[in-house]
Amino acid sequence: MTDARSRRPERANSKNGISGAAALIGAAALLIAAAPAQAAGGGGNDGPAEVIPGKGTSTPALVAGIREAAASSGSAADAARGHLADKRGRYRIAEPARDLKPVQTLSAGASETVRLQQKHRGVEVLGGQYVVRMEHKNGKRVVTGTSGKYFTGLKTDTGAEVGEKLAVDRAVAATLRDLTGNRLAKGDAARAKGATRPDRPLTGTARGLVVIPKGPGVLTHHVTVRGTDPATGHPVLREVYIDAKAGYPVLQYSGIKTFGTEAGTGAGPGTAAAPRSAARADAGPVSPGVTGSGVRYDGTTVELGLVKDTARNEYVMTDYARMWDSSKNPVTTWDARGKDVSETEGRWPEGIKEFGSPTPGFGKDATEAGAVDAHWAAGKVYDYYKKVHGRDSLDGRGMAINSLVGVTEFGDSYVNAFWDGTKMVYGGGDQDYKTLSADLDVVGHEMTHGVVEHTANLVYAGQSGALNEALADYFGNAIAVDAAGMAMDDPDAGLLGGNLCRTKTPRQCAFRDLNDGRTTAKGFRGVSFSTDNGGVHLNSTIFSGALWDIREDVGRTLADKIVYKALAEYMTPLDGFTEGRDAVIAAAKALGVSAKELGVVQRSFNAHGIVPNWEQALGVDSDVLSAKLNTAGTGAGAGGGWWTASRSNDDGTEAYSVWAGRVDGSGAPKLISPNDGRYHVSPATDGKTVAWAAYGPKGMEVLSRPLAGGPVKKLYATETGTVYYVRVENGTVVFDTAGLLGDRHVGYVRAGDRQPTWVDGARAEQATALPSLSGGRIAYATLYPEGDDYRVGTEVLDLATGKKTPMGQLGKPENIGQTGINATGVFWLVDETAGDKGQVAVRRAKPDGTGVTDLSPEKGAGALRATELTASESAVTVTDAQPDATGYNESLPKLWQFAADGSSRARVSCNRGEQSSPAAAGGKQVVWTDGTTGSTDLVTRTRPAGTCA
Repeated sequence: MTDARSRRPERANSKNGISGAAALIGAAALLIAAAPAQAAGGGGNDGPAEVIPGKGTSTPALVAGIREAAASSGSAADAARGHLADKRGRYRIAEPARDLKPVQTLSAGASETVRLQQKHRGVEVLGGQYVVRMEHKNGKRVVTGTSGKYFTGLKTDTGAEVGEKLAVDRAVAATLRDLTGNRLAKGDAARAKGATRPDRPLTGTARGLVVIPKGPGVLTHHVTVRGTDPATGHPVLREVYIDAKAGYPVLQYSGIKTFGTEAGTGAGPGTAAAPRSAARADAGPVSPGVTGSGVRYDGTTVELGLVKDTARNEYVMTDYARMWDSSKNPVTTWDARGKDVSETEGRWPEGIKEFGSPTPGFGKDATEAGAVDAHWAAGKVYDYYKKVHGRDSLDGRGMAINSLVGVTEFGDSYVNAFWDGTKMVYGGGDQDYKTLSADLDVVGHEMTHGVVEHTANLVYAGQSGALNEALADYFGNAIAVDAAGMAMDDPDAGLLGGNLCRTKTPRQCAFRDLNDGRTTAKGFRGVSFSTDNGGVHLNSTIFSGALWDIREDVGRTLADKIVYKALAEYMTPLDGFTEGRDAVIAAAKALGVSAKELGVVQRSFNAHGIVPNWEQALGVDSDVLSAKLNTAGTGAGAGGGWWTASRSNDDGTEAYSVWAGRVDGSGAPKLISPNDGRYHVSPATDGKTVAWAAYGPKGMEVLSRPLAGGPVKKLYATETGTVYYVRVENGTVVFDTAGLLGDRHVGYVRAGDRQPTWVDGARAEQATALPSLSGGRIAYATLYPEGDDYRVGTEVLDLATGKKTPMGQLGKPENIGQTGINATGVFWLVDETAGDKGQVAVRRAKPDGTGVTDLSPEKGAGALRATELTASESAVTVTDAQPDATGYNESLPKLWQFAADGSSRARVSCNRGEQSSPAAAGGKQVVWTDGTTGSTDLVTRTRPAGTCA
């Protein structure tokens, strides 16, 4: 999160994030083949079945309206798998006992819900989960329905050609690139010297093989990357999937589930469990404790469940009473003031204690820290799930509930909250915002993430991640609205986080509004995983808004039961909005709602545009050069009337190949690279030659080939480094390499060269990056020692003379971004102000380094947060994640174009999705990758669109 004041996402590098259909319309779409499903049915039904076909699989997505006998004896899981085996004609699952592993059985009264995890030849399938719903009473079982995703088309072999070590190295490198790839910063000095960062390194942990269910399947190594962003210091935890055949990062996302949007940080399931409460002896507590009190931020006095800690001689915020009759686990609130957020994400910080007081009445200190609110609210959320849904804690089995309150970020305010897989963490607030625990809907939101994790476990990326956020928002809001006694038709009833501000009104303060009337599928924001994990917050209110409408129209109790039943018994990890709609409707039918109430549920989804094939209604103002690239982490190139881009096959399962075509759209695109199982990425062209980088199981190579045809030429190979930013002109190929520690150097190869020449001599104390090439000159960012310090700047190398010319600056840069060059000028992105919101200047100088001026200044109302730059002779185009006042369309990366002399500025396209990887094609024409339609398309415009009012 940038911070709560902006409530808009900080943006990581769009070019480096995951793109493609998966990132842009959701994890479900990414991972499911595009082929139409076969209709399911038959199989000896005992009654008429309502069957919704699956997408890209012969197994139905949902079966309802049945009552079919199942094995009455034995476990529920065996009975569930037996049912699937008996009905092979319907489910098309050949060996349920072999290929479906039981992961959870939820029993509530007579009902049993069994979740089964798909395995392909013994390897887990990401998101492959099938649910069987049964009733078991009077010694008999019947199956009442099924739902989920079992992928029948998987054929991939499960032998990895890439070892775990290389996979871990590639995952760390991919994460590092995503964090720092589009800039060279003063803070990178340690890496420039080849040093490690022993204080906060990035490390990877292999989690085993996983099949990503695209088409016949993609075998990957799952790697968890932890550590700290070397540029910002933010803690990092990424889930990265490395193709096990070629070593390419085909999928990566952050696992942290925050209340507000946040990019560049990540957290996931913790590696260390919370210690038991100090008040609990090995033999267990002897009583449920005592009732104390405290004052919430809003001034009300509330009861608190406490125990007396005899060792501390204090009453501490540990409540055993709520789970006294089940697990005897506590609800505990911990004092994490003075702890940095990096110490709490996915780990347990050392030395923290439960909030304590010498008397049962907690005073002002606990109030201001947010402890009273957190402890009271955790109890209220537990009570809601227990009383309304019969659920005992977040996991349904009485797990301990831990809340850490008061964390900071680098000693300053942290205005956010998150669930990391084991606990809730709340920032301490600042002069504008109270602690994030001071609003019940925030606490309900974060604790519901725990409930989701222990039920449908919706993948926290793309559309399934937005569904995850929508459910957390819905239940958080429902709990808070009911506790406040607020009517559903109150204008502020749909607000999330409205009580967090110290001075603003709830409507001015709220992070989101579930009743804003604007959140429909027509406003879906297609983004890569580097932006808000694929839009998990940006798109969540499309679905939560529909759920909120249902609650307003059919009533609180019934709506909550419908949504909870859909979550706990119908949804599975890769569900998107359409599957979510089907689950809610099916759950409503199972609860026996009236025809009128069912109509309300269906109309609510219709009103929010969540209908079958809703993605096809999204439009653009650009011309498509190549649709559905199905690629991730690779850009586009253009020059000499041609474009070049990497693309996969229709279902995204093939390793990427490089293609090229004419920018006017004439003729057929041609395959340039071999289709050899390697990932061919980062292509560039000058209209005569195409150059690119290739990922393979033994390293990376820089390759080139004439557009007219001929053999592929190998220009450079590395076993350990990673190659980015390939550029080509008249036989010269330039590229940027990064070592495992992130040390970076720009090299070039000319016709006849057997080895690259490094512009900085590959010296350990220097770094160069982000090259551009034109007129026989290379522009690049440089990091170099100056006395006892380091400086960053921009430099130009004339290949004909060997002369290096430093470009002037208007101040002292903190980091340099992407460069561009033409016959009359050198252009680059520059950040000279540390601690701002990421604004940068778009800077220009003459080729001799003089005449420095800003096409767009770093400060002021029009300042951009640009991350990419490309230049033609007459125009400079940048990718900008410019925040706007609403947090809607304009908060996504958009392309802005400047005249090369700075005389004009305009939006390249008014498309509402993410726009990234621009490549100047000559004049004002730009080629880029666009996510508006829900897939990654290569598109173009020959002139800017204008103001996009």
